[in-house]
Amino acid sequence: MAKSKTILRALAGETLPTPPIWMMRQAGRYLPEYKATRAQAGDFLSLCYNPELAAEVTLQPIRRYGFDAAILFADILLLPQALGADLWFVTGEGPRLSTITTPGEVSALKPTEAIHDTLSPIYETVKILARELPDETTLIGFAGAPWTVATYMIAGRGTPDQGPAHNLIAQDRPTFEALLDRITESTIAYLSMQIDAGAEVVKLFDSWAGSLKGADFDKYALAPAARIIGALKERYPNIPVIAFPREAGDRYIGFAKATGADCVAIDNSVSADWAASNIQVDGCVQGNLAPGHMVTGGQALIDETKRIVKAFSGGPHIFNLGHGITPDADPENVALMIEAVRG
Repeated sequence: MAKSKTILRALAGETLPTPPIWMMRQAGRYLPEYKATRAQAGDFLSLCYNPELAAEVTLQPIRRYGFDAAILFADILLLPQALGADLWFVTGEGPRLSTITTPGEVSALKPTEAIHDTLSPIYETVKILARELPDETTLIGFAGAPWTVATYMIAGRGTPDQGPAHNLIAQDRPTFEALLDRITESTIAYLSMQIDAGAEVVKLFDSWAGSLKGADFDKYALAPAARIIGALKERYPNIPVIAFPREAGDRYIGFAKATGADCVAIDNSVSADWAASNIQVDGCVQGNLAPGHMVTGGQALIDETKRIVKAFSGGPHIFNLGHGITPDADPENVALMIEAVRG
């Protein structure tokens, strides 16, 4: 069955007449059934760490829409928490963490082998999904890429320009690099356990890669991705990896070859035509409808969806958004998008 799954075929380099489709944050706040399950869990972190409920919200969009893949419901900041950072969420504002900015704070992080004590419920969620997903649906595991995770650990929250992380690089590069190394090592272990539990594909989300320029992009976005993917490929040569260095611009070019990624996911700041000419020449591309269309809908959504499908029709393509679906999206527009893709 695995060989006939459309996403795995696209990731293997096959050009399909209809691209497979899934959607970043497809299990989330735009769905009434998600809101009901989250209320049952009590809060966001309790939902992440409850395997039965986390599996339930992962399955909800599969039942509703029949996406070709389900992505594990979790959060990229569970890894810093497993390493010993304090993590909490402020309603309406998002995550908060205790900051890691000094050599002593980096040294005080838990060893990699200890992260599984905290993350074991996530692996249990993967096991449930591997059993309960429809046979034709691919199960995707994920982690945040080291640079993006580091920006949260250094600032203690999301920031508009990742300024605190850039400042630490400027003021104390050895400490920054020690932190990045710890995250990279732990990410390999985390994704390995997801694969052991049943993930068929894994994805690296580097949401803030675009704020890295020049040599820093190579050192702190590209090199850690290559290290993670290389380690995973050594252990699991048949497990595909999707890399998402968001807003990388021209640096998307060659990213798959440089890192060993089987697919590069792209955001909607680059055009599908440009990506087909410059990125898809190296293999599978995932993307890249602007998430705003999930709010506004209408003929513009249909036209843009079809335009993207056509632009990528000459090579392997997985249809997705250019970033995660937003809480104000209309569930009916998701159905409209899928209909436009599948015709």
